[in-house]
Amino acid sequence: MTEPAAGEECPGPTTVLVIAKEPVPGRVKTRLTPPYTPDEAAQLAEAALYDTLRAVRAMPARRRVVVLDGRPGSWLPAGFDVRPQCPGGLDERLAAAFADSTGPTLLIGMDTPQVTPQLLAPALDFDAWEDCDAWFGAAEDGGFWALGLAAPDPRLLRGVPMSTDRTGAAQRARLTAAGLRVRELPPLRDVDTADDAERVAAAAPGGRFAATLARLTPVAER
Repeated sequence: MTEPAAGEECPGPTTVLVIAKEPVPGRVKTRLTPPYTPDEAAQLAEAALYDTLRAVRAMPARRRVVVLDGRPGSWLPAGFDVRPQCPGGLDERLAAAFADSTGPTLLIGMDTPQVTPQLLAPALDFDAWEDCDAWFGAAEDGGFWALGLAAPDPRLLRGVPMSTDRTGAAQRARLTAAGLRVRELPPLRDVDTADDAERVAAAAPGGRFAATLARLTPVAER
């Protein structure tokens, strides 16, 4: 595909899905409590979501969609559609997100606020799908933070065991077993624990997530 000329607007070839949960205290980032309170964990989740959406918004995309468990709030910027998550396990929810999309689609989560437009660029550039059927971004905990499919097929996700230290390997194996040509995005650390939060904030000190973490005091230090 030909890139647009300088100054010319082009939506890009790829739909971006951000699978997310409304940042409600007690429902998000529960592994951060303790040392943080449920309200503080929700603040960190909202900041992570804000940074993620900001990175997505900076890149060309055919559509930008938040696949949401809950209701949209002030954290949602302009330029995103909202689609509710379906019931079921995570594999079913991810599969349904892809089933509702057509054409090249990249799905990412809200747990990697250190993501940048530069990290997303290989899978969202105008030549991203030349000689490529899938993009895969592994997470350091054994999961994955990004999955792109040139032709969305929910069968590629259904039945993959989620939330284990082998989830990423199992998902990638599913892609290669289907004969797909897979390209890699850099591995990233998910924010699950307080240690993860500190490391991610250090990797992206200019984001809202880092600023939010910096003003919070863990319970043990109060």
